[in-house]
Amino acid sequence: MGAAHPLPEGDADGPLCVERFDDRVVATLNRPEKKNAIDQATIDALHVLCAELEAIPRILILTGAGGVFASGADIAELRERRADDARRGINANAFVRVHELPMPVIAALDGYALGGGAELAYAADIRIATPRLRIGNPETGLGIIAAAGASWRLKEIVGEARAIELLLTGRAIDADEAREIGLVSELHPVDELLPAAHAIADRMARNDPAATIATKRVFRAPRADHPAVDLEAQAALFESPEKFRRMTEFLERRATERKPK
Repeated sequence: MGAAHPLPEGDADGPLCVERFDDRVVATLNRPEKKNAIDQATIDALHVLCAELEAIPRILILTGAGGVFASGADIAELRERRADDARRGINANAFVRVHELPMPVIAALDGYALGGGAELAYAADIRIATPRLRIGNPETGLGIIAAAGASWRLKEIVGEARAIELLLTGRAIDADEAREIGLVSELHPVDELLPAAHAIADRMARNDPAATIATKRVFRAPRADHPAVDLEAQAALFESPEKFRRMTEFLERRATERKPK
């Protein structure tokens, strides 16, 4: 892991606590008194962070304070929103921006990840969790739909049959079921969750950032764009000095390993 950078004034006390390193950023949802419910201030902070990571791409680890990822959108704010607010896509647009960041996003989930909290987790590339996880979309019970990503993103993760069942029933699932259906890839004890997220980031950080960015971009491309999008990305990387450096090091290392001792 690279060296930490000082936190800008206000980050530690705001709704999103941000810790910066050379190769990654850890962003902690930080409204523990509200179980990290996602309010407008949180959304604004996510937009500011996304702008930073779009300009200077780094891995993003998303987590939550107080043993909870995010209990959902802030219902007190949500109750007052009207049709024009829905059309603005307040949460949806922020989560799309998270999803489209150049470098990978890892969601480290503990406790509740419900409603908008679940949808923020779905926007990540990789999700890991503790055994305490409860994740789901109870929006229909509140008279609305899951419109910040679940209605299109969840089926891409777990398949249409399971996604529609979860969305229509509104039930929350536990960590074991989430892993079973592929919603999360790993389970870790509470005190090992963030180290596990950093271990994944460490493995990614050893790779070529340009190749990582290209892999994420190509993976997200529509099926109709393949294989052309793959070949164009590969063409650019084939001309990269980093490709030559890494492959030369590989060949030299292999030659050294094969020398008789």
